Amino acid sequence: MKALILAGGMGTRLRPLTLSTPKPLLPLLDRPMVMHIIDSLPAEVDTVVLAVSYMKDLLEGYFLKHDCGRKVVLVNEEEPLGTGGAVRNVRQYLDGTFLCFNGDIISLLDLNDMLAFHRRHGGIGTLALWRVQDPSAFGVVGLEGARITVFQEKPAPGEAISDLINAGVYVFEPELLEHIPPGVVSLERQVFPNVLDRGLYGYRFDGHWVDCGTPAGYLEAQRALLERGRTKVAPAIVRGSELIGPNYIDGASLSGCRVGPFVCALPGASIGEGSTVEGSVLMEGATIGRGCTVRACLLGPGTVVKDGSALQGRALAPLRGRQAGLH
Repeated sequence: MKALILAGGMGTRLRPLTLSTPKPLLPLLDRPMVMHIIDSLPAEVDTVVLAVSYMKDLLEGYFLKHDCGRKVVLVNEEEPLGTGGAVRNVRQYLDGTFLCFNGDIISLLDLNDMLAFHRRHGGIGTLALWRVQDPSAFGVVGLEGARITVFQEKPAPGEAISDLINAGVYVFEPELLEHIPPGVVSLERQVFPNVLDRGLYGYRFDGHWVDCGTPAGYLEAQRALLERGRTKVAPAIVRGSELIGPNYIDGASLSGCRVGPFVCALPGASIGEGSTVEGSVLMEGATIGRGCTVRACLLGPGTVVKDGSALQGRALAPLRGRQAGLH
């Protein structure tokens, strides 16, 4: 069985982190974002197809060095094709029922159960559905029983037909490929409404679901994983520091600082004396000086936060010898 991951975006909402690292390879605790999807796949999935474009060479290099237990095929998009166009672009690799994912979704979705649901209902496709309080920023679906009857894209507040949104995880039959025209095509707007008569079903699930494509979403996903027990405390050096869990500390140096909760500090990162760090990510080699306060921040590899800095809700990464920030 094949699984398709749509990973061709430039990750503009996560800049400057994605200026040097493609979004699928940004670390989320102990592994790149894309590996959280791959590691969750059912055992029957033997091939992962990645629809890519931006920084394809770095993605190729990662999978050459790391065996994920499945065959990985990267298919390049010469120009943006939309979600539907990206699926059509890899159609030669999709010869049966296949799973499909937006590449920046982290969830507790039970894929085996979703597959069983799809096979029981026998339609052309099944969409994972997630309940939200305010669906105005999402694609909303209406159901009759389990069958999807209508789509509503980003409704105005108070006008949504339901509180169920498209969660960006699908099971498709290869027949769906026949309904995707050439060019730039949106699955959500141009394909799904045209195949409702073929049987499009909605699979509701609970647990957690996070779009990691924004700084806030990235940190929310980290928090959800830490709350589910994905913790680690293996610092390289600790000198009189206070750790308030849960955290993921792997090979970082902590000196007389206060860390946590919900902090990820990766190898080579360091936090100086008198600093407080909460709800943040320190990627490899990121350095926080003395007397700093850092909350809800993403610090890219090699980022330096100067002594006495106070940062809140920032994404930082070295850029041409200086720091660039995203509010």
